[in-house]
Amino acid sequence: MDIRQKIQTLLATPNYHPLRRDELGKKLRLNATERRDFRRVLAAMLDKGEVVRVRTDRFVLPHDADLVVGRIEFNEKGFAFLRPEPPAETTTPAEPRPDIYVAGEDTGVALHGDKVVVRLHRDRRKFKAADKPAGVVIRILERASEIVVGTLQKGQHVHYVIPDDPRMPHDVYTRPALNAQVGDKVVVKLLEWKSRHTSPEGEIVEVLGKSDAPGVDIMAIIRKHRLAIDFSEQTLAEVARIPEKISPAEYEHRLDLRGKFIVTIDPDDAKDFDDAVNVDELPGGGWRLGVHIADVSHYVQPDGPLDREAHARGNSVYLVDRVLPMLPKKLSNNLCSLRPNEDRLTQSVFIEFTPKMVVRKMEFALSVIRSRQRLTYKEAFARLQSRDEHEELTRELKKMWRLASHLRQQRFAQGSLNLEFPEVKVRLDKNGKPTHIEKIYYDISHQLVEEFMLAANEAVAKHICQLQIPCIYRIHDDPDLEKLRDFRQYAQSFGYKVGDVAHRQELQKLLKQVEGKPEEYAINLALLRSLKRARYSPVPVGHFGLAKKFYTHFTSPIRRYADLIVHRTLLTLLAGGKTTPRRYSLQELTRAAEHISQTERVAAEAEEESVELKKLEYFQQQLERGKLAVMDAVVCTVRNFGIFVELPESLVQGLVHVSTLEDDFYQYDERLERLVGRRTKRVIQIGDKVRVQVARVDVLKRQIDFRVVSEQ
Repeated sequence: MDIRQKIQTLLATPNYHPLRRDELGKKLRLNATERRDFRRVLAAMLDKGEVVRVRTDRFVLPHDADLVVGRIEFNEKGFAFLRPEPPAETTTPAEPRPDIYVAGEDTGVALHGDKVVVRLHRDRRKFKAADKPAGVVIRILERASEIVVGTLQKGQHVHYVIPDDPRMPHDVYTRPALNAQVGDKVVVKLLEWKSRHTSPEGEIVEVLGKSDAPGVDIMAIIRKHRLAIDFSEQTLAEVARIPEKISPAEYEHRLDLRGKFIVTIDPDDAKDFDDAVNVDELPGGGWRLGVHIADVSHYVQPDGPLDREAHARGNSVYLVDRVLPMLPKKLSNNLCSLRPNEDRLTQSVFIEFTPKMVVRKMEFALSVIRSRQRLTYKEAFARLQSRDEHEELTRELKKMWRLASHLRQQRFAQGSLNLEFPEVKVRLDKNGKPTHIEKIYYDISHQLVEEFMLAANEAVAKHICQLQIPCIYRIHDDPDLEKLRDFRQYAQSFGYKVGDVAHRQELQKLLKQVEGKPEEYAINLALLRSLKRARYSPVPVGHFGLAKKFYTHFTSPIRRYADLIVHRTLLTLLAGGKTTPRRYSLQELTRAAEHISQTERVAAEAEEESVELKKLEYFQQQLERGKLAVMDAVVCTVRNFGIFVELPESLVQGLVHVSTLEDDFYQYDERLERLVGRRTKRVIQIGDKVRVQVARVDVLKRQIDFRVVSEQ
């Protein structure tokens, strides 16, 4: 047992009372070597929030002092929630800790994403949500970022930067530097900030360019989220040494699948193809599904420069105009990409199903494949819809869909929630200006791939868990009942009859009812926001949304580091191979799960922000050109100051201010969440369809206003 574990064990004993540092040292009975390291280890634990100091100089575990350590996430309105960190070491499923509400006045000088210590309020009666824990930030353990990205402005006496992130509550005072001009997009490094009642100060460390210059907007997002663009020289040097050709010896210990009819199906613009599939119908009925995933673990050696950088990035980031890959292009777009008519190394999962869709057998193998065809979703969909089955490719795809449709029906019968969201692509010209917005519909070609990937992920999770080998899992905790009740009220405001949403069947029933309706996206999104966020964990507590007891991420190792960890774990179970298996300790997996859960959140924020930014720019162009299209919209929220509407075709939300409703004077009915015309008695409520035009776009504040021009 090391010093850190000894300290934790002592502090966790039932009869422990807070001790000073020297008293702790004596109580632990450390040897001479341990005494030399004791102060350093205790200081490091204090910095990480693993222990806290009370009564000035005595040490306890955080929960013993009503203290909680976690990441703080701000809302644009100023308040925040603390997402408690999981225990540093655990071997059994633990009850998930609830998020902690932090009022705006209690956030101190914390910023979004910081690792902080929060002291719980003992008297909850003064808070609106009295049944939920609330607290105050008492210490910042680690800044998520020391930089702020924004636009330089000049007041009467001082220069300041308006942050791009609306969750940053203050402008940042600064001095002009690096030839920065008013209106430039700049990166500011924060100086010491002692009080939330005064604006922070900062130093300009980079000038990105004029706010409206091509590419500056996306570069600002990259800098804001601290996303890596270029790979280090050490990483590129390691990649350069990787042979372009597969060694003949590598074929000898792999299952040769080059004769099988295997295909990839991906988006039109995809460059990294990390999954391929095939299906065989078995004599006497039943199916054999083969899912073949790029064997990234063969190329990325554990703990080398390439591995360390992939771990630091955590995942690829798909911005509106570029991809920031987790792996250099030689791997992501070439050696690891399952390109057609080229030999590629893979890890394969085979699942046999009986005619009644019972899993009869699961097998796993190192393999080599040669994809017959690279299909886009559009091409696959066209063939699935075609009545002509003369071509082998069309016949194979239809065979795949027959199995996938059975898997899909079975999954929903077992309680999985159908939360499918259409994707919106903003198409850009060569200067990065938006030309049009395209809605990508989630059709049966997408569903086919999804079902096969879900089946493979579940099979791998079950296999590893049954063998009790430490690994990383994709988990989704059960939702908070209060948030589900709030969602129920929201769904009812659209006129739907909703039962007890604590029962999964009621959620499924509602999702089926809204399918294909204009309000489908708004209701699905509201449900998603009422659920907890999926994350990674070394403890397989299950996945609520998918209704699966065992689940992991195995199918995208080119773009997710979690999958690479799973591949390496599975590799320890597969015979042969030159790659030395990497075995992970529970402590390593706990740290990795926390890290890649965080990088995933950052990537999702950056990706969404880049798309929303270009959507706003698209509508701003309409205003500037005077070409104001009339668009269908659905009322999704009603407030006393106006209505929020959503455009179903572009999934853009914006405000119609009550002052622009010129046909009557409208009063707000708070109880029924609707506006009522005083003279006409016209009612405007959630779910109503309206026709709107763009009235105002504020790219800086990420806001768009509409005006109603006619009703359907």
